[in-house]
Formats: sequence, structure tokens, C-alpha cells
Amino acid sequence: MADKITFNFSDDLDYQLRAISSTVNLFKGLPTTDASSIYHYSRKRLEGDPVRNRNLVLGSKLLENMRYVQLDNDLFADESVTDGNNFTIEMETGTGKTYVYLRTILELYKQYDLKKFMIVVPTVAIRKGVEKSIEQLTEHFKALYGVDLSKYSFIYNTNNPKEVSFKLVESNDLSICVMNIQAFNKSKNKIRQEDEYGQTI
Repeated sequence: MADKITFNFSDDLDYQLRAISSTVNLFKGLPTTDASSIYHYSRKRLEGDPVRNRNLVLGSKLLENMRYVQLDNDLFADESVTDGNNFTIEMETGTGKTYVYLRTILELYKQYDLKKFMIVVPTVAIRKGVEKSIEQLTEHFKALYGVDLSKYSFIYNTNNPKEVSFKLVESNDLSICVMNIQAFNKSKNKIRQEDEYGQTI
């Protein structure tokens, strides 16, 4: 039997590090509140309750950070943050986008204790590619961050709603859900349902 092929990944490519820091710097200095605070007024959090990311207190600091990131990347600086606080990092084909967003997740987890992430891709084929990338990068990221990506990531399965409950919705650990856009858009998804507080994950 042939030996298993292993890949060596560089962790110091400048353009990748700049893309990662652009995202991380967007949230620099933003105050946070404990996500569990939604339970303080009525009861303590119980097992099985939804767990959310820490709440980032948005405001003028977010706009200031965004303008800094834009100017640092030789882009025109916006005058305001768009509704919904949606941001885009654009990279050309073949530059390692999957590596960058997986490493960005780990940086956001390390620096801001953000734990809930969803990777939504356009096709099943690309989803399978992401799954393979996670497998190949597990040891690399374990060496950099001490985190086993394979332990904290999973592929969303519409036939197993309990899995998304305990691995994403109720988990208080790092949780990375990978899914294709068709599954994400279904209105009956567990992740799109309101809880008793009228909030969605």
C-alpha cells in the first residue's frame, strides 16, 4: 500500500495574512457583552438552550475600523456601514481563500472568543472541497492554534436536525457548520427557527 500523501502549508504568505488581519481588525476594540445575558432577566441558561456568539457593541468604532481597513488595502473609504453589517473580503482564484477564511475563523475565536461560524457555499461540489480542505489542514492549524478543526466542524445534514442542535445551536464550544446555499435557504431549517425569545441563531 502506498504511503498517504501529505501537504505542507505555508503560514506566512503576506497576502493571506493581510486578508486575515483585515477581518480581525474590523472588530478591534469593539466592546462585547456576554451572549448569555438574554437569560438574566427571566432565568439562568439551561442545557439545551441556544448559545450565541458574544454580542459585539456596534457603533462609530466599527465604521472607524472599516475605514482603516479599507484605506490600509488601498480602497476607497465608505462614509457609513451598510445595513446588516455585511462585509466582503475578495480574493482571486488560486490565492487560498479556503485557507484564509478557516484561519480567520480561528483568529476570531482566539482574539474575540467568537465561537459560532457558518460556511455557506454555492454548490455541493464546493462543499465537499471545503470538507477535504478541513481534513488536509487539521494538523497544520493544530500546530498553529492548538485547535483540532475536524473536532469542531461538521457538514450540515438536513436529515439530522438533532446534530445541528447539539453541534451548533446549543454548543458552547467553537462550532463550524459547513453547508450549501440551497440547504441554508430552506425556511424549515432548525437554524432559521425562532426560539422562545423570538430570536434566531
